[in-house]
Amino acid sequence: MNLDESLKALSNHESFASFIFMIRDLREECIEELHNAEFEKIQQLSGRIITYDQILKIANIKLLEKRFG
Repeated sequence: MNLDESLKALSNHESFASFIFMIRDLREECIEELHNAEFEKIQQLSGRIITYDQILKIANIKLLEKRFG
């Protein structure tokens, strides 16, 4: 089973959607932290946000939000 097939199967489970929604929430927390972050921490937070974005894109968050939102 390749990654696309695995994600397609997982996208039918509410528990997977809950996990992805938690990642979405962590991304939002990082964005909030950016507002008060010191210069040294901005790069670290930006890297985390990019990583969260990639995971959300791969998991097709828009589909999950339609199904389980």
